[in-house]
Amino acid sequence: MIDNQHNGKLYLPNDENLVKEQNQWLNRLYDFNQTRASESEKRQAILKQLLAEMGEDCYIEPPFYANWGGHHLHFGDRVYANFNLTCVDDTHIYIGDDTMIGPNVTIATAGHPISPSKRLAKFQSNQAITIGKNCWLGAGVIVLPGVSIGDHSIIGAGSLVTKSIPANKVAFGNPCRVIRDISDDE
Repeated sequence: MIDNQHNGKLYLPNDENLVKEQNQWLNRLYDFNQTRASESEKRQAILKQLLAEMGEDCYIEPPFYANWGGHHLHFGDRVYANFNLTCVDDTHIYIGDDTMIGPNVTIATAGHPISPSKRLAKFQSNQAITIGKNCWLGAGVIVLPGVSIGDHSIIGAGSLVTKSIPANKVAFGNPCRVIRDISDDE
């Protein structure tokens, strides 16, 4: 059942082996969050250890929260994340080059069954999230499991993204919906 963590099927996240591995990453994330503002080199070194992939010139402003310490988080180049980024990274999250993430954003890959008995048994399933290149997620955005956000799109502050958003769109709301196209003339 451990393999089901990344294939969208139900599994038990409290499996002893999973918890042991997860705690190793969470302990390292704790180290990152305890760094001082003047310790930028130390922060970058820890992030490179934590993240599955980290391109050039990426920055996460602490505090940063992640179920797996960022171990399933893939950053392209020049990704910026402001205070209180929360990644429920029980499976993979892909964020493209030059994307900006506002404060208090949550990106959540995990879900739980509708079935009361399976939920009571603590089952979980995960769906990967993909955020394209040159996107902007405003403050307080929440992105739900399985969502993709296309290149160059903007998600307005406070939006709840329940469905995928195509490239080159301005979208916002609860639930988030496309409001208009983006042109290079703006």
